[in-house]
Amino acid sequence: MRTLTLETDEVLELAAKDISDYLRAKPDAVVAMSAGRTMLSLWKHLPPDCLGQSRYFQVSEFVETPEEYSLKKMAEMHLLPISGLKPERCCWLDPEKPEACENSIRDAGGIDLAVLGIGVNAHIGFNEPATQFSSRTRVQKLTEKTRMQYAWLFGSPDAVPEKACTMGIRTLTEAKKIVVIALGEEKAEAVFKMLYGRNDSTVPAAFLQIPSEVTVYTDLQAGSKL
Repeated sequence: MRTLTLETDEVLELAAKDISDYLRAKPDAVVAMSAGRTMLSLWKHLPPDCLGQSRYFQVSEFVETPEEYSLKKMAEMHLLPISGLKPERCCWLDPEKPEACENSIRDAGGIDLAVLGIGVNAHIGFNEPATQFSSRTRVQKLTEKTRMQYAWLFGSPDAVPEKACTMGIRTLTEAKKIVVIALGEEKAEAVFKMLYGRNDSTVPAAFLQIPSEVTVYTDLQAGSKL
């Protein structure tokens, strides 16, 4: 696991370059990418049309949420227009059929590149503490910490759905290359645990110590405990 800690703009620029360089070398890559505040910042730094030939897989989605608050809508509004990603090359999660995601990944030859954020409680995707390494795509009950983290999108923690559909930890860690981006002081403890915690189910992100090619980009605040 390689870690770079820099100013926020430098983090976003370098992470975007890392991603775009990979896609330039493998333009038809199968890409799994999270959505959220961190990704909104990242997407602004991606080169135009960098995902034009890629296959995109949604990492997580809220269950029973109005369309305007869905992570799918966020990607459609903010990622697709700048990245050149074609709607017909997107695989959106269906909470009623989570196994369909796993089947589609298998049919596509596996995930080449996973781009992830990290939660304040060290979740990746929406894999909350106590998630087993062997987990696959499924519906997950969200913790109060995670619901508070998404209050910015819904207006209040109580408005955040109680459940989400998410790729599992085994699903994500099977990606050939993983990029993790962490921004802000509230992520500092989670970043420390990701890098130095035991890779067991109490710290989901610590399972990222297992894959061979993982790069973690943190700004100075998120990396303040390293």
